[in-house]
Amino acid sequence: MKSLPWPLPALLAWGAAWLLSLVLGRYLPALWALLLACALPVAASPWAVGWWRRALLAAGFPLALLLSDAAPVAGWVWLAPLALLLLVYPLGAWRDAPLFPTPRGALSALGAAAPLPVGARLLDAGCGLGDGLIALRQAYPEAHFEGIERSRLLQWLCAWRCPWAYVRRGDIWEADWASYALVYLFQRPESMARALAKAQTEMEDGTWLVSLEFAVPEAVPVATLKLAGDRTVWLYRIERRDIRHANSRQLAAEPTAGHRARGYFGR
Repeated sequence: MKSLPWPLPALLAWGAAWLLSLVLGRYLPALWALLLACALPVAASPWAVGWWRRALLAAGFPLALLLSDAAPVAGWVWLAPLALLLLVYPLGAWRDAPLFPTPRGALSALGAAAPLPVGARLLDAGCGLGDGLIALRQAYPEAHFEGIERSRLLQWLCAWRCPWAYVRRGDIWEADWASYALVYLFQRPESMARALAKAQTEMEDGTWLVSLEFAVPEAVPVATLKLAGDRTVWLYRIERRDIRHANSRQLAAEPTAGHRARGYFGR
């Protein structure tokens, strides 16, 4: 279950619980059938990643039962929440972060930790409703702000909330990060190694990759900002790729001292 993109594990568990309640309802009293069906997603919840996903997986089916008993509706009406979920959270974005906003003031100290020139271009990769862009603007009031969001609905809402930013619809992994001085993410732990690899491939030397909450595995940040609630902002400065690549070529070819001198000073 941990390998499945969210929210597929929750949908599978809730669907299995619903089918189980139908089957058990033929052989057991209705109350026992519902109790056993509700126990299924609860038993499956430890396999979800993160406490909030475990809670949502465990409570989703019982909550749906309570709502349906309180206000019985036609079965097709329950497709409306699923349609809204797909509109806000398209299938292609299931491997990225859920809709969690950047807390107010979370990036207030970022300008001092990662200074940028006036007019620098900043990208909020996966901008959601725009809370990250608003926090970035507080840290860099004279920068140029851009956001990218896969969900069309969230892109519209973000553009409405942040008229001073250029917000477009797209895939953060297919977008080109080369022109940005700083890329900000509030993604998932599983996404961070990929994000740093993309930044090191596309971004210029001396630029910044900033992550709220989740660090890049086995990568040493230049700085960290501690927030309330044990949250952390991780700052990674993009290394000089030309020096790293030059050193790699030098070790692979093992040139002579004269060749090394010509190769270094001849550029």
